[in-house]
Amino acid sequence: MADKVNELPFFYGNITREDAEDYLRQAGMNDGLYLLRQSRNYLGGFALSVAYSRQCYHYTIEREMSGNFVIAGGKSHKTPSDIIDYHSQESDGLVCLLKKPCNRPRGMQPKVGAFEDLKEQLIREYVKQTWNLQGSALEQAIISQRPQLEKLIATTAHEKMPWFHGSISRDDSEPRLLRGSKTNGKFLIRQRDSNGSFALCLLHGGKVMHYRIDRDKTGKLSIPDGKKFDTLWQLVEHYSYKPDGLLRVLTETCPRPDGVEGPPLPEHHPSIGATGGIISKLKTIKNLGSKKLKQTQPNTYESRVVNKNKADISPEAMPMDTSVYESPYADPEELKPKTVHLERKQLVLEEGELGSGNFGKVLKGVYRMMKSEKPVAIKILKNDDNDPAVKEEMLREANVMQQLDDPYIVRMIGICEAENLMLVMELAELGPLNKFLQKNKHLSVKNITELVHQVSMGMKYLEENNFVHRDLAARNVLLVTQHYAKISDFGLSKALAAEENYYKAKTHGKWPVKWYAPECMNYFRFSSKSDVWSFGVLMWEAYSYGQKPYKGMKGSDVMQMIERGDRMEAPPDCPAEIYDIMRKCWTYKSEERPGFNIVEARLRDYYYDIAQ
Repeated sequence: MADKVNELPFFYGNITREDAEDYLRQAGMNDGLYLLRQSRNYLGGFALSVAYSRQCYHYTIEREMSGNFVIAGGKSHKTPSDIIDYHSQESDGLVCLLKKPCNRPRGMQPKVGAFEDLKEQLIREYVKQTWNLQGSALEQAIISQRPQLEKLIATTAHEKMPWFHGSISRDDSEPRLLRGSKTNGKFLIRQRDSNGSFALCLLHGGKVMHYRIDRDKTGKLSIPDGKKFDTLWQLVEHYSYKPDGLLRVLTETCPRPDGVEGPPLPEHHPSIGATGGIISKLKTIKNLGSKKLKQTQPNTYESRVVNKNKADISPEAMPMDTSVYESPYADPEELKPKTVHLERKQLVLEEGELGSGNFGKVLKGVYRMMKSEKPVAIKILKNDDNDPAVKEEMLREANVMQQLDDPYIVRMIGICEAENLMLVMELAELGPLNKFLQKNKHLSVKNITELVHQVSMGMKYLEENNFVHRDLAARNVLLVTQHYAKISDFGLSKALAAEENYYKAKTHGKWPVKWYAPECMNYFRFSSKSDVWSFGVLMWEAYSYGQKPYKGMKGSDVMQMIERGDRMEAPPDCPAEIYDIMRKCWTYKSEERPGFNIVEARLRDYYYDIAQ
């Protein structure tokens, strides 16, 4: 398969996204112009780069367990060539039909990455030593077992690399990096535990920074909230090209004390120096297949905390603080067994109103736990409001929130029934996303995309757990920090039974019409797909820096506009790929609208690939 792809004249090999865009621009950027390149984060995968309206669009082609290839949300095909042929006839989710290949310049061969260059040698040595084969028998074994061998070598070869130092402690890693040269970007990777967790240790300004690398439930590796990779090889290669949240790119390998040498990082990067030659001693390579890393689901309480000082608002996410935390409200002694009821004496109200609504006010307070005190947001029912329906609405919201456990959803701490009914939630001090953006119009597109992507991850969690939000908007996304968003306000949410695809409302009520999908208004039908429509509007709000959607229009005018097939124009300076995602979210028929699994994947690919 790899050899056949290499023969395609429009396959460029292991080039970057930026390189792909340069080749498309040099070829004229005509609509439907395309090229194929090797994926830099999906093992055995590819990326399709397409020109349309003078913009570049990129689609990840993943390799499935069956060996087939697929673009997220699309049809499965036997080869990447079949995907090209199919999308030459059907756009089916792509921005346009593939019309003309952007072939490599004459004499240029597909670029081979650092690992690809070494892979053949590793496979050959493994087969030769493990099965004691030579000659034609060796070649036949490699051909017949290539997919399995490639995966085996790729996922275990890091154990032989000089930058991998095994199970050493944080304290042991720092003297190794500080010994010898003090080059910024000098690095090593160590294993943190037996569950597949690692740490990237990076030297910068004479200090060692530690970035945690976790393995998710699908087996992919990433720095918290960072781009996901199938192997440590791919992770190292990616961060040698761009910092992507690190303080700087990886430049120089910190060798292991045993002196084993390894391949250099990509030589074309201006800040990368030579680090040694190709591995020459592979005496123990047959042990590569004996150590399989255990896959584990990450702790759902863990999230990246980037900038603890709320006043520190910068245009870019720099530098990345990789500390992780357990939910500050998860006091084991207090939450076993789990309860949603709190005592009045545990709460202390502070001056200052965070918000207000028909039900009452939201105040800042303190939750006194057994071992500590934590700031909280307290939603309080009005003193003079004895309407049972209002109380029932708050209790319904509490019932929904207590079932949810995701880093990108505001957590409910509990209910306190004192002189007022109080709903106690974790505090997101920077407030609603729309108001924050209105006051901070210097924020970069990358920062906004980071926040929007986090919302898509929270909504994907709701989708997977059959929850319909029904009130998704920028006003209901709260910011913990400039780089950390959480979904809130579940007053209209509805949990669906496993066999249900949608929820049908009984009455119209006070609905946020400008955020609602056509089927909500026409048939009172709500589903995760109608939440996707709302998410498209939320995206528009975010990239317009908190402007109101359909400004100056009445709800009835908005409905007529949508029925005509018209949609809001892109906000000023909104990236074309982002607006394309919005338009997909505003697909009229819900069954043709993408789910959050597809929307989140597209946002993730865009965010982690945009130029630094």
